[in-house]
Amino acid sequence: MTTYVYAIIDAAHPLRLSDVAGVGNPAAPLRTVRTKDLCAVVSDAPAELRAKRRDVAAHQDVQERLMADGSCLPMRFGLIGPDDEQVAAVLEEQHDTYAQRLGELAGCREYHLKVTRDEEDLLREIVRDAPEVRRLNDRTRHNRGPRDDKLVLGELISHEVQARQAHARTDILARLAPTAVRIENSEPTKHHFLITSFLVAREQTAAFAQAVRTEAQQRGDRYTFRLYGPLPPYSFA
Repeated sequence: MTTYVYAIIDAAHPLRLSDVAGVGNPAAPLRTVRTKDLCAVVSDAPAELRAKRRDVAAHQDVQERLMADGSCLPMRFGLIGPDDEQVAAVLEEQHDTYAQRLGELAGCREYHLKVTRDEEDLLREIVRDAPEVRRLNDRTRHNRGPRDDKLVLGELISHEVQARQAHARTDILARLAPTAVRIENSEPTKHHFLITSFLVAREQTAAFAQAVRTEAQQRGDRYTFRLYGPLPPYSFA
């Protein structure tokens, strides 16, 4: 039977898991795989595992219970080992790495922030503030003009969008960073110019959330801030 892994914890970590169910239908009983200093919370892996709501919730419930009592390294949904013996072998092999990371995550939670900018407002700002963009925009709007003008205009606008989003991203992160222990940035997407995970100490969570609210209020309706958390620190585990 393959082994489903929920989290890695210190061997002395409390285990209040008697009323928490594992993944699968019926739910698999939880157990531990132990080495001298570390412990993996595991269960039998279901024959067919899919990211269904019930199993994802069960996966996170186990981690939330563990995190309520101390530091844990949360594994992402769907991590399966060949068997308990192989899980124990990995705990031994990676002991120093896991122990160090547990220390770094002690008392911390993750918050995930996504920020968008109203596209039409950004384009109006660029046309207003960039003389060459404004000139080419007027020229191509009132007459067809050379095809090259439209290509140059598109390139100028793209450059301005990237530059202004980069500036806003740097500015936002500079304001939020003081309340975080660590930051992990993800690549921007078409819709979100800022996608960042923050590792925040428990005693700083209120200050961090307030800093995000303050930044969103100051930037107004032109920006949309979406904050998710507190979450298990997947991005830092």
